[in-house]
Amino acid sequence: MSAADSLFRRLRPARVALRRVAEEAGVNLTVDVPQTVIVDANRELVGQALANLVDNAIKHGALGAENPAVSVTLTDAQIGAELSVADNGPGIAPADRSRVTDRFVRLEASRSTPGSGLGLSLVEAIANVHRGQFKLGDAGPGLKATLVFPHDPKHAPQDRS
Repeated sequence: MSAADSLFRRLRPARVALRRVAEEAGVNLTVDVPQTVIVDANRELVGQALANLVDNAIKHGALGAENPAVSVTLTDAQIGAELSVADNGPGIAPADRSRVTDRFVRLEASRSTPGSGLGLSLVEAIANVHRGQFKLGDAGPGLKATLVFPHDPKHAPQDRS
């Protein structure tokens, strides 16, 4: 994706597919991705990260809520463009957040659902490829997963931990 291209336009096919998945699961999906926020990133990789985050939010988060909901937002912050996926489910305990991005890690509550435990580690790898960050936080209630794409990825510090 070039620096002159918006994530809104580039992720249209992914947004349509994700809406269909959410609808089939009975989850209210809202998407607030303004056309004015520019991200210098690979469309396929960002689409895969977004699909993983929304899929996780539907399977592990929102379905545990009384009125299941997932939101996708893109904002232009000082540090860079922030793509966030939030749900209103039980969330992830702060003590478990650092290990859920390790490969093959599945928390006890998710052992009965399909998956291999690779989704969040893949999202973190995609963030690293773009010299960005991947953060997990509280959505109050639920979990908020945020990918940060620096405004100038050529000069951003790269965390390979």
